[in-house]
Amino acid sequence: MSETIAELYAAMEAAAAALDFEEARRLRDRITLLRGGASMEDAAAADLSGLARQRPGAMGLGTSQQRVTPPPGWTPPPRPDPMTRGRGTRRR
Repeated sequence: MSETIAELYAAMEAAAAALDFEEARRLRDRITLLRGGASMEDAAAADLSGLARQRPGAMGLGTSQQRVTPPPGWTPPPRPDPMTRGRGTRRR
């Protein structure tokens, strides 16, 4: 199997050098499937056209943190009055 991955990798490099990036992407995805444990037939038959790779930081890590948009009609709760802090009836 490592020979097959090496051959696919060489074909991917050649496709990228020929500026055929679509073919290079398909070969890269097949290599990823093979490394993940898929058989050669499964990797060749897999339809990867609808898959999109995750952008770096898309999970909210780092500087590209996603902003959550509130649902329509949502209003933020009222802020507590800072002058009433520590004046509750419960004893500590």
